Amino acid sequence: MPDLITPTLAGDKLSLSRLLSHIENDSEEGIRALDSLFPHTGKAHLIGVTGAPGTGKSSLVNRLALQFRSQGRRVAILAVDPSSPFTGGAVLGDRVRMRDLSGDPGIFIRSMASRGSLGGLAAASAAMTQAFDAAGYEVILIETVGAGQSEVDVARLAHTTLVVEAPGLGDDIQAIKAGILEIADILVINKADRPGADSTERALKTMLELAHPVEKVFQHHGKTFRTPAATANPAPLWVPPIRRSVATTGEGLPELLEAIEQHAAHLRLTGEWQKRDKARLETELELIVREALFAQFFAGLAPGVIEEHLQQIQRRNLSPREAARQLLREA
Repeated sequence: MPDLITPTLAGDKLSLSRLLSHIENDSEEGIRALDSLFPHTGKAHLIGVTGAPGTGKSSLVNRLALQFRSQGRRVAILAVDPSSPFTGGAVLGDRVRMRDLSGDPGIFIRSMASRGSLGGLAAASAAMTQAFDAAGYEVILIETVGAGQSEVDVARLAHTTLVVEAPGLGDDIQAIKAGILEIADILVINKADRPGADSTERALKTMLELAHPVEKVFQHHGKTFRTPAATANPAPLWVPPIRRSVATTGEGLPELLEAIEQHAAHLRLTGEWQKRDKARLETELELIVREALFAQFFAGLAPGVIEEHLQQIQRRNLSPREAARQLLREA
């Protein structure tokens, strides 16, 4: 698609929009375009924004984009909306919350449906971020569905992951239940002007101290003593900072932006930036190979053989594992 690749590399928004549609639909044109664009990728800072519904992720992304634009940086936003399990449709309503960004030539917003993909990210998200990267966007903000406890996939895609919490949404340690705290590079308490922000911050600090002990605290004869925790790794340790924000007013956004910049500097200093890039590309390669092998396997089966094995499984003549072994031998 030379008619879309060249103008996309030059930053043309219309060409990029059409290209993203090809990528999202997994068309042959989109796949070929990604192959041509890939050598131009690897420069953007990918920032994932995840958290439970109602924490104000869209409003926070809106304010973050404005902060980055005030620095003169080009920003792309990929907002993944949940799809209906019945119709497959999605509202794609994040742009309603991002009206402040409309008309800015340095911002590109793309909404997409999750199409049932788990982990809060649609399968095409990685490919679409590559298109943004090639088009010259320096910061790519990836806002996930907000399923609460199935957002771990965002950590595999982003360099920096923000986990957004908000006071008054129930259990103060909801984020810890399924390991969502472990994926956080920065913890954000949004809607911090609400009652309960202090208790939410205390709970998060307690869990961080358990996960990243930087010192030992003990009592002796009524006195408190603190000693540095021993570590076998001399490399600098990144302990996720906690930042408060009120996205509707912009309060706390400069401090949050500073934390994001500090994390990016830490990744580059320690070599973690390259490691995360390698891990992300490895995951993408494995996914592509798996899908190709899956399609190749089913294409090599005789017509009706799947239905025949399903009937045997339903009659309990075969277990699913036995049927799979037979199918692998027949393919």
